Amino acid sequence: MLWGTNVGKSCGGCQSRTNILYKHVSALSLAVALGFAFSPSFAKAQNYRFNSVKVEGNQRIQTSTIVAYTGIKQGETVSAGRLNDAYQHILDSGVFETVELVPRGNTLVIKVTEFATINQISFEGNRRLKDDDLVALIESSPRRVFNPSQAERDAAIIAEAYGSQGRIASRVTPKIIRRSDNRVDLVFEITEGDTTEVERVSFVGNRVYSDRRLRRVVETKQAGFLRALINSDTLVEDRIEFDKQVLRDFYLSRGYVDFRVNSANAEVTSERDAVFLVVDVTEGQQFQFGEISVSSEIDEAYSDEFFDTLKVKPGAIYSPLLVENAITRLETLAVRKGIDFLRVEPRISRNDRDLTLDVEFVLTRGPRLFVERIDIEGNTTTLDRVIRQRFKAVEGDPFNPRAIRESAERIRALGFFASAEVDVREGSSPSQVVVDVDVEEQPTGSLSLGGAYSVEDGIGLSIGLSENNFLGRGQRLSFNISTAQESEEYIFGFTEPHLLGRDLRFSFDLGVSRSDSSFSEYDTKRAFFMPSLGFQLGESSNLALRYTWDRDEMLSRGDDSNGDPLAGTVVRNEIAQGELVSSGIGFSYTYDSRITGLDPNAGFLVELGADYAGLGGDNEYVKSSARLIAQRRVFHEEVTLRATFEAGALSWLGDDDSRSIDRYILSPRIMRGFEPGGIGPRDQSQIGATSSNYNDFLGGNYYAVARFDAEFPLGLPEEFGMRGGLFYDIGNLWDLSNVDTTGGSIVGEDGSFRQVIGFSLLWTTGIGPLRFNFSKALQKETFDKEQSFDLTIQARF
Repeated sequence: MLWGTNVGKSCGGCQSRTNILYKHVSALSLAVALGFAFSPSFAKAQNYRFNSVKVEGNQRIQTSTIVAYTGIKQGETVSAGRLNDAYQHILDSGVFETVELVPRGNTLVIKVTEFATINQISFEGNRRLKDDDLVALIESSPRRVFNPSQAERDAAIIAEAYGSQGRIASRVTPKIIRRSDNRVDLVFEITEGDTTEVERVSFVGNRVYSDRRLRRVVETKQAGFLRALINSDTLVEDRIEFDKQVLRDFYLSRGYVDFRVNSANAEVTSERDAVFLVVDVTEGQQFQFGEISVSSEIDEAYSDEFFDTLKVKPGAIYSPLLVENAITRLETLAVRKGIDFLRVEPRISRNDRDLTLDVEFVLTRGPRLFVERIDIEGNTTTLDRVIRQRFKAVEGDPFNPRAIRESAERIRALGFFASAEVDVREGSSPSQVVVDVDVEEQPTGSLSLGGAYSVEDGIGLSIGLSENNFLGRGQRLSFNISTAQESEEYIFGFTEPHLLGRDLRFSFDLGVSRSDSSFSEYDTKRAFFMPSLGFQLGESSNLALRYTWDRDEMLSRGDDSNGDPLAGTVVRNEIAQGELVSSGIGFSYTYDSRITGLDPNAGFLVELGADYAGLGGDNEYVKSSARLIAQRRVFHEEVTLRATFEAGALSWLGDDDSRSIDRYILSPRIMRGFEPGGIGPRDQSQIGATSSNYNDFLGGNYYAVARFDAEFPLGLPEEFGMRGGLFYDIGNLWDLSNVDTTGGSIVGEDGSFRQVIGFSLLWTTGIGPLRFNFSKALQKETFDKEQSFDLTIQARF
């Protein structure tokens, strides 16, 4: 016996290749040992010369291919080690279930058993992930050779996909069913298991901000009261990594430059259905801006002139975002002054003694690089120009790395793409660069269903259809239907965000509505058309110009059981005017300091608007409004303080009288503690001996309201999602100029300020935020309609 009957053998699905190789080497070693023990000539028998190679058992794989795997040439002298290598090469091809090398004199016999081909692939037990989704994940496919190792890898990939959905207890087992003609059916048996909830999110090492505050920052949430309706309380590994970055951004924006996340450990319960997520952090000290300076290494860039454009001041809480904004302002000024290739290098000096960071913005000359071209790939639907509009640079412009990064963020913010990568490479010469944009599109249409409840309209249902990238042009089409017990509205909308390729936002809304509110004795119908054009005035301000065409009508509800009209004299006079049309122009100005604010815990919003009606139509008036909101978080951001001021004025210019639907009517959204139309001038006229007093609200030409709110934690377990609030409102609604009050008994025309205090219960649920308001009027008129409780629900599914 020169070598033994079997040189090597592998049984796929029974034992691993490592065990097979170990068995082969052991047999070879035993044969060599016996050779030395019984015959000295056996040492010479370890070399072979084969004049021919015979292959047995192959069906699909050609004999010449298998012989080529061995690397053995005819008549070549080979050692036992070479034979072992030949065996391993055939096995590593991945297409054979078993392999045997049998020397027979001058002939090498190779016996193989080919792996079966996959007839079909099926999945059993999967409900959360569809078959098509799973097929896209695995590499095994029908009509390909079955590979047990690949099947195991595919099972692991499927299990990982379930794990990304929070089902870490899922199990996937690949099994085969033998068929004729050396075929098998591959079946993945899946046990999905339950989602693994995050029972508790806690933090270690935080001193400044409480666990409760940090839990509002991260995306991973604790299992709450309505845990069956939300997904953010499911353990997802990628979400935890995202939360680490969110925490870093949160602390860095508040001056904690040494903050770090040491670890984020999820401790699984014994039932493997829940985890306790513990995040270990180091906060460090809070730093403020110290000395701010600008120095220039470019002759035409004067440091004093660039310094004047900065908004960052010493003493402000340090934030990398503010540094980035300052660099952008400096580079923008350089572009306006025609200084190309200017780069801003922030040099930061740390002062640990007084916890400040000195920032020197150094103006330097960057490399002379130009944008040769912008290549866009992957956009099968979205037009190239929609993506190019996100770039401020075009071909031939000086290359600015910061501007390219900002453009990449604007492309991702479109929401059209599942992924968007922007890279830069050298162009046709060292002074040219090519910007490569690679995107992967995703669906941009949506169907939304919503439920709502309000005191004015009752319970309602809303249905919305929208397409945010119509025909790949970046345009938005929408159609919304809102129906409630006492109102109904149908609106069609269109938006072009870049009219004529410029930063002009064009939109128009077209709709009809009707209302039969139980708080009034008349119904209303309305049809409107409103195109508008908006553009940015500054970093934090926007202006919108609009035209409004409005046709509305007040409708009578008839008489009561006694035959008396339901509405009073003034309202009946307004109903008698019939259908009227208003046609006019207007503007809205918005300034929002939160966009580029220096303090992440404070901000304010200013909204101003005015409309002039009189471009045709039946009415002529000027109607203006203003709203100011200021907000600040205090006590380590646990308490939110908010102050809101609203005011409006209507100046009626037409020959006809104004109507209630033209004037201002205060709702609980503006002035809490009262019914819709519960304050302001009223008609309390009396007609006939059998008639009761009428009490129609008429609205007013002027109003002013101030609201003050404080929101704070209640100390309840956070899984309830409840916070408390206190509020104080003061407001007034007055004046009935240009109103026909003949025959009426008017009260409250001169107006008076009402005051309301109250308590709010804010409940964040899986179906949306609920707000319960309990109020008490401190000052009111006898004819006012008080409302001590108000519930507002806004939910989307």
